[in-house]
Amino acid sequence: MKKGFFRIATPIVFFLFAAGIVVLVYYPPPWNVRRIESVQMQPRVVVPRNTVAASEGLDNPAELLAREDNLSARVALLDGEVIVSVLTGYFDGGLVEKQFVAYRNLLEVENTIYLTFIDYDEATRSYNRVWSAKTAATRPGTVSLFAQDLLGDRSTCVLLHGMNGMGEHTLTIFRKNPSPESEEGEDEPFTKIAEIRIDGTITVREVTRTQAYQSGQSRGQSFTISAVGGDVYSSNILDQVEIVYAFNDARGQYEQTSLTRIPGAQVEQRLVRELLGSRQAFEGFVSGLWYHVTSQGTIDRNQYIFFNPQGREIIFYGDETLQVFIWQGSSITRYGLYVSSQNISVSTLRRSMDIELESLESIRVRVIEDVRLNINVSAPWDGSYRKAGPLENRGQRSASANTLIDAWYDGAMGKLHFLPDGSFELTSGGSVKQGKYAFFYLGAEELLELRPLEPRLTEFQPENYLPSNREVYLIDAGITAGGNNANGNIAGGNTTEAYPRKTLNLLRVRLGARGISRLNERAIALTLVEDP
Repeated sequence: MKKGFFRIATPIVFFLFAAGIVVLVYYPPPWNVRRIESVQMQPRVVVPRNTVAASEGLDNPAELLAREDNLSARVALLDGEVIVSVLTGYFDGGLVEKQFVAYRNLLEVENTIYLTFIDYDEATRSYNRVWSAKTAATRPGTVSLFAQDLLGDRSTCVLLHGMNGMGEHTLTIFRKNPSPESEEGEDEPFTKIAEIRIDGTITVREVTRTQAYQSGQSRGQSFTISAVGGDVYSSNILDQVEIVYAFNDARGQYEQTSLTRIPGAQVEQRLVRELLGSRQAFEGFVSGLWYHVTSQGTIDRNQYIFFNPQGREIIFYGDETLQVFIWQGSSITRYGLYVSSQNISVSTLRRSMDIELESLESIRVRVIEDVRLNINVSAPWDGSYRKAGPLENRGQRSASANTLIDAWYDGAMGKLHFLPDGSFELTSGGSVKQGKYAFFYLGAEELLELRPLEPRLTEFQPENYLPSNREVYLIDAGITAGGNNANGNIAGGNTTEAYPRKTLNLLRVRLGARGISRLNERAIALTLVEDP
């Protein structure tokens, strides 16, 4: 009887067990659903976006995080202290990151920039603020902070470059103390070894060190510092002096070793005073295309800088690469401008420039990168630049370079309305395109630039005029419908009719390092509409 029962019960149990597995697979139990829903509904941490950063174009989350990391300290600062710049790294070959933080105190009237060092304590496993000192800089937007082996002994030297309220360039250098015990008996991890102020430029003269230094077998040569400023004993404003500082091992300080007078160009002093006495005047002077001048004195048309202070942008072209930077701010100096800028594509890439007047047709540029990947390599943009086009043509055409009109034109491209505030509206095929316009001269050629406005994608994204969407036209009354004049060449710049002109003959062109290049497009004739 028992054997028969087990013989029948065994397949029944097996069948029920298999059926249960099938039911569980195809019809999951309700507690599994609740568990999934509870996981999906778990609260998550939301990091609020900084609308100020977003308005500057930091829409890439990686760039936002990188920028926030660059301006975040490992410890909290005191009330009123605001971070200006942060330098994070493994200093002195350590295994833990440490920080130099430049900051200013809003409670102080002087606006002095301070430098503090944040070290890691192995005993407490925490970061501590161990040292602070004043620097000579007072303008936060001009601060550049970096560290290097300045003396060749593999000790950490931190350099803070910036400007003060008098428009002078300053450089403050602190050195890591081999012995933290100071003369007063207090522990000082860093000692100030240089503080230079000058109404010109300050440059660290870096030299190539030996292979023995690179392999750690010997000490390297210490770098010297060059400061170029005005010659107070000369009647010519452009005359300069170069002061060279070298490190004195016995005194542990940088000291002046030489002074050399550099004669400047003999130009009209009244014009120089007008240019150097106003930020707006010098911005107007540098506006336009500038070609690099080689060491042989020839113009290098493969490298140029285009300054557009009205459009607040700077374009660098070199090695067949075009870089566009937003012109963020500028400060007047004795010889020109100190300009800070930000890359339009990579917002974490910042670039500062010293632009000095060399003559009435040339400038000298020194570029300071925000991120110095290799401190032994100088910026490729440093050097002298000469403005494109003859000097006399620029003077004759400057009066009409900023022409603003209020007029309607009609033609093959649509109905074009120029507004007196520098904007335009183009109606074509039922669609309306808006943007900015500019009439300007390049040498003897008169041109029109239309820069369409990029639509706003989000409420945080600012309106932007993309350089890639520019349309540049050559203006000439002699261009026929075929695009050429009677001689079959591009003509331009010889019209004397006042704006608004009755007709505008436009030929699409491209501006580059070699000047004006014609595109294979038909000319466009626009006719003034008296009663739109």
